[in-house]
Amino acid sequence: MDIDSGEDTDISESEIEEYEDKSYEELKSGKRKVKLSEEKYTCPYCPKRKRDYQYKELLQHADGVGKGSSQKRSPRDKANHLGLSKYLQKDLSVVAGPSQPVATLDPLADCDRDEMFVWPWIGVVVNLPTEWKDGRYVGESGSKLRDQLTRRGFNPTRVHPLWNYRGHSGTAVVEFNKGWSGFNNAMSFEQAYEADHHGKKDWLASNDQKSDLYGWVARADDYKSNNIIGEHLRKIGDLRTVSDLMADEDRRTSKLVSNLTNVIEVKQKHLEEMENKFKETANSLSKLVEEKDKLHQAYNEEMKKIQSSAREHFQKIFNDHEKIKLQLETQKRELELRGQELEKRETLSENERKKLSEEIEKNTIKNSSLRLATDEQKRADENVIRLADDQKRQKEDLHKRIIQLEKQLDAKQAVELEIEQLRGTLNVMKHMGDDGDMEVLKKVEDIHKMLRDREGELDDLEALNQTLIVKERKSNDELQEARKELVNGLKELVKTSHIGVKRMGELDSKPFHEAMKRKYSEVEADDRASEICSLWEEYLRDPEWHPFNVINVDGKHQEVIDEQDEKLKGLRKEFGEEVFKAVTAALTEINEYNPSGRYIISELWNFTEGRKASLREGVSFILKQWQIYKRKREMEG
Repeated sequence: MDIDSGEDTDISESEIEEYEDKSYEELKSGKRKVKLSEEKYTCPYCPKRKRDYQYKELLQHADGVGKGSSQKRSPRDKANHLGLSKYLQKDLSVVAGPSQPVATLDPLADCDRDEMFVWPWIGVVVNLPTEWKDGRYVGESGSKLRDQLTRRGFNPTRVHPLWNYRGHSGTAVVEFNKGWSGFNNAMSFEQAYEADHHGKKDWLASNDQKSDLYGWVARADDYKSNNIIGEHLRKIGDLRTVSDLMADEDRRTSKLVSNLTNVIEVKQKHLEEMENKFKETANSLSKLVEEKDKLHQAYNEEMKKIQSSAREHFQKIFNDHEKIKLQLETQKRELELRGQELEKRETLSENERKKLSEEIEKNTIKNSSLRLATDEQKRADENVIRLADDQKRQKEDLHKRIIQLEKQLDAKQAVELEIEQLRGTLNVMKHMGDDGDMEVLKKVEDIHKMLRDREGELDDLEALNQTLIVKERKSNDELQEARKELVNGLKELVKTSHIGVKRMGELDSKPFHEAMKRKYSEVEADDRASEICSLWEEYLRDPEWHPFNVINVDGKHQEVIDEQDEKLKGLRKEFGEEVFKAVTAALTEINEYNPSGRYIISELWNFTEGRKASLREGVSFILKQWQIYKRKREMEG
């Protein structure tokens, strides 16, 4: 029901109690609907807020608004909520133990953002039990109270009892996490004590004797108080508003985004430079390979020409020797015929006999000379044959060496192949140039010069390649550092967006809870699920357990889960398919991203496409979130 026009005027602070009773009577008479069902309730004074509450949630909401110090709530609004709280406790009370913290979607919903709090978030607990012993007051340590608050879900980081010259003062400060989760825990801590009527107002009321503990969140009045609580708060904290802390967080986020943007721009520029240099080097190597192929072809053609020339030269020498041999045989036959004719003329006169004798003697000398020439020709023929055999053997050795050099050159890099080919050619030319052929010597000198040029080019290419490798490694290291900073920054943001941080190898506990609920009661199921989940987390971290098989896919070796592993078979049989899938999924991730360490690592992830996100995607997401948050802040301002 809406409030009629006669109630539109606001009330003063002094009329709150009177209007509280009026609101209570309206609720009691049924004019305003509070209870929707056995478990669902609604606030009739906050139609724009959450419609469905549980009993404790609505009671906590009513106490928080009615007893809170926010200036945004009018006295009429506070009176209405106080009446609602009274109605809930007197007429709609349910059986419940001590109030537990209730999870809320927004811890700042009912908070005045300009209200001064002690930061880091501090809670105050008073009325701690003490006793007089040995001349001073003593009490229990803060660890027991801390454990008690932790069991109630407030998650304090430390509880510090306050002592003075008389001993334990009966008070303690409760320290919470500095972040918004700590603020949420602190406010839940205060609202729980207020719901049990053990808040700050209840402590300051002087109506009756106090019992049990009283607690609240430290604010400006506690910080400025002249007592042991105020002195301690001034030592460990400062007064800050929620708006100030949100502004600081905005500045840090903006600075992070700006720094990451600058780093990405520099790395992108370096990457482009490296790509250009890589293209230049690739083109240069392509030209060198092409030139090497041309030189190899020229080398083969030159070797064919040299071998053909050598064959022609030896054939010519052999033909000349055969021709000279035939001439000597002809002359020998002529001399023998002439000797026969001289013998027939023995009967001639003495003079003729003398002449004949002299002529025979001359013929004998000539014949001896001819024999010597014949013997010399035989030795020359034998030398020619031996020289031909040596040349043939040298050609065979040279051919074997060329084949060996070609096999060695094929195993080396492109430029080294060219250098070794030139060296092989130089050795061949040296062997062939022993006869003093000037043309061969000139070719040897040209090839030697070309070899030195190619070795210089090889040294330059190796130096350039080493420089590029160093720059690429340095640029890659810087990109990895930027990615690491981006992952650390995204850990603090909401994880419901498409870009975020995924813990690779983390075991999903939800299937374990579902499996345990089918076997045990809800309370016992949670304990059993935690135990089983912890056990399998230990199995995942064990480097000795490696349930994988190696298979060949398209010529490549890949590792796949060995479903016949005894542990995995037992897991599937005992807890079902969903638990088996959760364990194998975590096992596959940890084997892919950290197989040696076997511990969980954080990775930048694209949850929409189910893959590893690029650095560009992460930075774009951060910029978009920052712009949305900035527009939201401008609209609220």
